Amino acid sequence: RPHKVWRHVVGQPQNTDVCLFTEDDELFWVDIEKSDSGRFLIVNSGSSTRTEVHIMDLESGAQGLTIVQPREEDHRYQVQHWGDDLYIITNADNCINSKLVKTEIGKPGRANWKDVLPYEKTTKLDYLVCFEKFIAINGRSNGLKMCKIMDMLKGSVEEIKFDEECFDMYSKKNKEFSSNNFRFGYSSMVTPHSTFDYNMYVERYTFVTCVYWQYPLMSVLRMTKEKTLLKEQEVPNYDRSLYTCERAFATAADGYTRIPICMVYRKDSKWATKKQACPTMLYGYGSYGVCVDPSFDFKAISYLDRGMIFAIANIRGGGEMGREWYEKEGKYLDKMNTFTDFRDCALHLIAKGYTTPSQLACSGRSAGGMLVGATVNLCPELFKVAVAGVPFVDVMTTMCDPSIPLTIGEWEEWGNPNEKKYFEYMLQYSPVDNVKPKDYPHVLVTAGLNDPRVAYWEPAKWVAKLRENQTNKSKILLKTDMSAGHFSASDRYRLLKERSLEYAFVTTHLGCPQIA
Repeated sequence: RPHKVWRHVVGQPQNTDVCLFTEDDELFWVDIEKSDSGRFLIVNSGSSTRTEVHIMDLESGAQGLTIVQPREEDHRYQVQHWGDDLYIITNADNCINSKLVKTEIGKPGRANWKDVLPYEKTTKLDYLVCFEKFIAINGRSNGLKMCKIMDMLKGSVEEIKFDEECFDMYSKKNKEFSSNNFRFGYSSMVTPHSTFDYNMYVERYTFVTCVYWQYPLMSVLRMTKEKTLLKEQEVPNYDRSLYTCERAFATAADGYTRIPICMVYRKDSKWATKKQACPTMLYGYGSYGVCVDPSFDFKAISYLDRGMIFAIANIRGGGEMGREWYEKEGKYLDKMNTFTDFRDCALHLIAKGYTTPSQLACSGRSAGGMLVGATVNLCPELFKVAVAGVPFVDVMTTMCDPSIPLTIGEWEEWGNPNEKKYFEYMLQYSPVDNVKPKDYPHVLVTAGLNDPRVAYWEPAKWVAKLRENQTNKSKILLKTDMSAGHFSASDRYRLLKERSLEYAFVTTHLGCPQIA
């Protein structure tokens, strides 16, 4: 793990370097950045539940770091600089989805923080991008990305609006502090990845003149702020007019929690034209607060052109619906919500007629592979096919062995099994430990021999246990790449070949038609 920060003077011997910071807590990882203004070095040290930030004024000739706020249990914050103040996104004061505060540079401690905007429980703040006259506030609202532009001279706040029902947007590199343009990326399940500039300053205007009997009475200034498309990903032979996306909500087992499902399919599919069930791939992850946004994936076109629906389940354990979706409802002793949510999304798609159990596949990678494993143990009858990539399936063995790299840090996600309450709870969902004699769907499992995160023997052990316990004749296959790690092949053509194997496995067992 990265745990030290050194200062090196260009042109000087390395043995003269000075260590500015050392992080001794094994749960904490360190990274560094420069403030958008260019004035401060920012050293972030954090775990999944706590952060601590140090800064150094690069313009004052400071030789050491200044702490902003010492680490506290369950307190996360991040720092940017604008004008005479530090602007901080923090979850202090029970603001689980974070709020925006500021403090004077010379008084960085929490006691001096002042609210900039009222806390909105339904809006999660993620990060700031600062400009000379504006601050772009990036986060999430109602499960989708959002960005608000705060005019620092006027004090006004305006949200950038988008037309599509489900989409992804994110800040690009904005290196010109004096710019009036905020550059961001955008895509949806239909729209390829695009780069836009958003004009934050009103520079384009027109005069509209009211005329009465050919005499001008008054002129009105019409102001506009525009998104300008700079570049769009080229996708050969792709016609977006053939596809459409939608967003639905499944009801969880508790009877009131609504789980978002984002879907894409062809406009001439059986579902779109006749409301008849289609072969469907349901994808999920649901851990670490990671968000699976409805962005464009050209590889999914292969499914869509075979009449399939591709669906993303934004289940608890992810962060799509805010920090509470993960922190309060999708980890530790509430982790079972992740798996039952995935099941409930499958049940929703079946109940609404999108698909049937004999036409439904599921997939996930890493912790998403654990999701697949736990769900097919829970309800194998709902799925015809399951694909698990580098799946974290031997949860108990791995989490009980602190000598395995990354295990100790993972206790903040799953719990420490050396404590009885976590041991017993994790044992309820650990895929390897819950394989029972059942009819299982067709299963394809992939592994990498050099995977440092999920050792190859985990998926191998799981496959062996599935084969031993299955009571039907479904195909249960293991493919181990002898040169790959956790993130598959680095060569993009090899990666496409890997995906083509998975897609062939799925489409074959779902009975999808072949295309030229």
